[in-house]
Amino acid sequence: MPKIRVLSDILASQVAAGEVVERPASVVKELVENSIDAGAREIRVDIDRGGSALIRVSDDGCGMSREDALLSLERHATSKLRTAGDLAAILTLGFRGEAVPSIASVSRFRLVTRERDAVSGTEIVVDGGKVRDVRDAGCAPGTVIEAKALFYNMPARRKFLRAETTEAAHVEHQLRLHALAAPNVRFRLRRDDREVFDLPPAAKAVDRVRQLLGTDLSRELLALPLTHGNGISVQGYVLPASHARKGRRHQFVFLNGRPVEDAVISRALAEGFRGAISDGMYPAAWLWIDLEPTLVDVNVHPAKREVRFHRPVDVRDAILEAVAVGLRPAAPVMPPRTVALPVFSNDDAVEIAPRAAVFHAPQPVLPELVVETVSAPVAGGAPDFRLIGLLHQRFVLLESGDGLVLFDPKAAKERIYFEKLLNHGDGVLQTQGLLVPVLLELDPRDLDLVLRERMALQEAGIEVEAFGGNTLQIRSLPACLPVDDPRPFLGALMDELLHDPAPGARFAMDRLARVLAKKAAAPVIPKLAETVPLLAELFACELPYCAADGRPTLTEFSIKELDRRFGTGRP
Repeated sequence: MPKIRVLSDILASQVAAGEVVERPASVVKELVENSIDAGAREIRVDIDRGGSALIRVSDDGCGMSREDALLSLERHATSKLRTAGDLAAILTLGFRGEAVPSIASVSRFRLVTRERDAVSGTEIVVDGGKVRDVRDAGCAPGTVIEAKALFYNMPARRKFLRAETTEAAHVEHQLRLHALAAPNVRFRLRRDDREVFDLPPAAKAVDRVRQLLGTDLSRELLALPLTHGNGISVQGYVLPASHARKGRRHQFVFLNGRPVEDAVISRALAEGFRGAISDGMYPAAWLWIDLEPTLVDVNVHPAKREVRFHRPVDVRDAILEAVAVGLRPAAPVMPPRTVALPVFSNDDAVEIAPRAAVFHAPQPVLPELVVETVSAPVAGGAPDFRLIGLLHQRFVLLESGDGLVLFDPKAAKERIYFEKLLNHGDGVLQTQGLLVPVLLELDPRDLDLVLRERMALQEAGIEVEAFGGNTLQIRSLPACLPVDDPRPFLGALMDELLHDPAPGARFAMDRLARVLAKKAAAPVIPKLAETVPLLAELFACELPYCAADGRPTLTEFSIKELDRRFGTGRP
């Protein structure tokens, strides 16, 4: 008896489903791509229980005949490819012909479709990959596909699904991507019989961006002009450098109408903002790239999220040029100046000699070292230091009994805030309510994560709640943190918590306290008058010599080390 056997069609489809169908959002992605390819002008998505109970995608596209509907359930059946040459020039979103049979093999599946000129439509019911019923149906032109009880016949896969809110957030994110990729299509999303959004068709891509971004940020959009080069065209929009974030979730890139993720494009965007954003930060961007199909391979990833460029340098150069032009400040328009000229008669013989120009050379600005010769010994448990001055408005210079000490007030404040957050005496961290609650627009997946961790945030003195849509409302902050403007502080805090790849639990109290202390100490400006009390407060901490992240608060250069550096010794 042979050991090698050919898999049955159902088992082969279930194996293929492991690559195509990762979660409910994967099902929505594949079905919505088919709807767009079918020429739909309106696409509606309904989900129940995060998509695990029901996913329904309805469109008004071209529909299918009975023969085509049955063929769509066969593996590797597609209307998008005919010859091997077609694979090198793909302009459609779906093309592999595995999505529909893979979805049908792991769910209770129902397909209803009708062509526009057909008298009746076709309904097909599939249960776990087995066709149960095929019959005529009365329906509107287009296609409706339902997938119920996802992974009901694969319990090992079903247990890997996340919470319903998490899966629903991924579905919403996926549909928003397609709404940006196809702005001329109306997209509707309903979750548990409640409408999440209804995006009407947009005449321009920027209108769709504004629909999803909100009014406030839309005012700050910077247009990237249409840029051509070597078979590539790039256009889009970015936000100013002040909105750069650590993660790439606010970068939306569409290649020939397909949402993609690519390191070449992300690096090019960051390089275009070089000097305006720090390392590890990524600008917010919406890019539409049109590329000759022969210059890109979209068949390198099972879910078609990643692509491979044949000439990545050309893509990089086109993006850099578009960003450079988009960020270039507009030339100021000078108002015309009216100069009154003296009028001379012919009888007047006047010689006009040019005046000698007088130039005042600017004085060079030298770094200033503020010196105080007054001795200021520090009381309490701190060593006996003498204040010398400020260096570049960053470090305080101190004289110790053994040499020179550089003191970093910002790192000291971090240590003080960190220990106050962790070592509140009565076990309850005191909070201060915000006079006006701060509203932050988040990615649906980020919002779900924050709301699930609301108790951990509350323990750190931050009260959050959903405000509607993808808006997060923040009502309080820890009372021990002096925050003058809470909105940018909380925006940077959420960005750090959500996107910084830190080890350990993302919302553990130790990490929350460390990030809060760092953000609260960021605006600290060193002042000599505040150095003595600050040192006294620092040395009341358990670990005064380092900040919460391990950076030193004080660094000493002994006389011996200075002598060695300068090649001199004491007489």
